Amino acid sequence: MKDAGDLVVTPRGVRFLGRHLPCVVGRGGIVRDKREGDGGTPAGEHALVGMLYRPDRMARPAAWAVPIGPRDLWCDDPGHEEYNQMVRAPFQASHERLRRADRLYDLVILVAWNWPFAERGRGSAIFIHRWRRPGVPTEGCVAFRDDHLRWIAARIVPGTRLIVQP
Repeated sequence: MKDAGDLVVTPRGVRFLGRHLPCVVGRGGIVRDKREGDGGTPAGEHALVGMLYRPDRMARPAAWAVPIGPRDLWCDDPGHEEYNQMVRAPFQASHERLRRADRLYDLVILVAWNWPFAERGRGSAIFIHRWRRPGVPTEGCVAFRDDHLRWIAARIVPGTRLIVQP
């Protein structure tokens, strides 16, 4: 059941708290059967379970946000025991850096897709983050214009859901 406090992906963007905000989804579109590397944004109802931010680039966006440090990574290796978990460098398995040179991950909202007990190969690192620019898809995440992302971050709470309709 949809709640007014949930982020609902629609053909027009995301509906949240009475507003429609433009967004982009994965290059593979919205998928029912998400797989690692398919570029799809998984359909379903997903809890928002964390928020990360770059303290060297912005103020804390919400009281529950956690700073991203220089050694913070996200494991995307389906064969590793820490698959789809935040890990720290040095880390030998395949991973994605959370502290990026670009601004895409200055603010990251963690989506409980295939988490906390990841099924191998079902996909990792489904985040809500800043977009590159309008119309440019993500690798499976949902992305927004910077000011819209900050507006969302200031209003969500742990347990708010991202509802992605197929």
